Amino acid sequence: MPFFSSALPQYTGEYEVGTIDIEVPCDGRKINDAVFAHNGQPAFELETVLFSLYYPSVKGATSEKPNHLWIPKRIGLQAEGYARFVHIDNFFTNNLFALGLWTLAGSTSIPASVDVPLHGTVKGYLDYEAEHPIDDYGLPAFPVIVFSHGMASGRTSYTQYCAELASRGYIVAAVEHRDGSGPGSLIMSNGTTKDRFHFGAEDLSVKPEAEEFKAMQLAMRQAEVEETVRVLRQINDGLGTELRKLNVREEGQDLAAWRGRLNMERVVVGGHSYGATLALQTLKNGPCAARPFVGAVILDPGKSSGPLNDDINVPTLVVHSASWSKKHSIFHGRPHFDVVKDLVRKVLDEKHQYAWFMTSKGTTHPSVTDAPLIEPLLLSWTTGATIDVKEGVLQYVKVTHEFMQFLYNGHRKGILKEEVTHPQYDDDVRSDARKQRMPEDIEKYWQIHVAPSTACAAPGLCGVDSD
Repeated sequence: MPFFSSALPQYTGEYEVGTIDIEVPCDGRKINDAVFAHNGQPAFELETVLFSLYYPSVKGATSEKPNHLWIPKRIGLQAEGYARFVHIDNFFTNNLFALGLWTLAGSTSIPASVDVPLHGTVKGYLDYEAEHPIDDYGLPAFPVIVFSHGMASGRTSYTQYCAELASRGYIVAAVEHRDGSGPGSLIMSNGTTKDRFHFGAEDLSVKPEAEEFKAMQLAMRQAEVEETVRVLRQINDGLGTELRKLNVREEGQDLAAWRGRLNMERVVVGGHSYGATLALQTLKNGPCAARPFVGAVILDPGKSSGPLNDDINVPTLVVHSASWSKKHSIFHGRPHFDVVKDLVRKVLDEKHQYAWFMTSKGTTHPSVTDAPLIEPLLLSWTTGATIDVKEGVLQYVKVTHEFMQFLYNGHRKGILKEEVTHPQYDDDVRSDARKQRMPEDIEKYWQIHVAPSTACAAPGLCGVDSD
């Protein structure tokens, strides 16, 4: 480990965790006609879709492969991408950024075991499967979460959050977006590799306005999420062997044994920042075949990533970091906090779906990412976070887990069964008696801005069964 870095911690759930990188062709799905100014090549075309799977693995399984690096190879690709973000891309600065990345994160690896069997996999699966129908196994089908990363991030930026959820019994697909919002991504297809760096509207031959460019990026991101769902369906339908042959990342040796093990009736979409804006967008006119999401986990929805979709017909959990709620930001003519609050209220009052909006106390925008875990002192100092870095991630995991359980059994537990505590950030409306009754961990870590009423399921939801 580099001197300034901390190792990512082991996971705390009941399951051990495996991970697989999957990159398969998308048959050149073209999103729009935009091309790069420097070479005339399509800017928004899906040659492949790439995502990392985190999943409950067989207990005690050991991998023959080294753990995945937190900064995917090549580090020079990531460094040049970050240099392009700040418009100082040249030989000297690129090497300086590479040195900085190595100093801060270097050889940091992800603790999940690479390409080990899914929990419950029958030894000698292929021989066994030939003689027994899948229904005879009695094995669990795990709920699925498709997660979208934020700006200046990638599929490995949230590994602790994703893998902690996997250790609690979920399969999480962390998508890598090639829409220009990440620092760098290596596209592998047909025996060739292509560098995809960060890019902006100024890099296109016809330069769109800012809002139009964001719409292009979000359309690309949505297509990548849809392709991820398509591949997950194929795995669940028993096409794991074929997908393993197509996977240029050369992982997934046991995917054939995943047939029927993904609960595709319980797929939830999630995202952080720009990814949260995208997750909201995927819910428009849904659920549908391409986007079969039965719930959404929205973390710090973007303040500069375009309007937030409020056409939402599924239960929704919105979580702000304290820094996101505290800072007064004007968003399309209104305070961002008020826009998000009204969005959640609309889900409750007009769409008649359960919805929550809350703030995680002591956190900042990066708290759900791996960065504070790897650089706890630096990130706490620069961002002002006051929560313990491990506890910060675990609080996000805990509330997500409670939301996923609610989607399964309809029972509101933990923070989800509490009433509103703070209609506005830091505006506490509770009586002293209610404060004393509040569970200590909720009192310490949360403010609740919107929640369904426990007296009547939710405002406007009196006809809905409650626990």
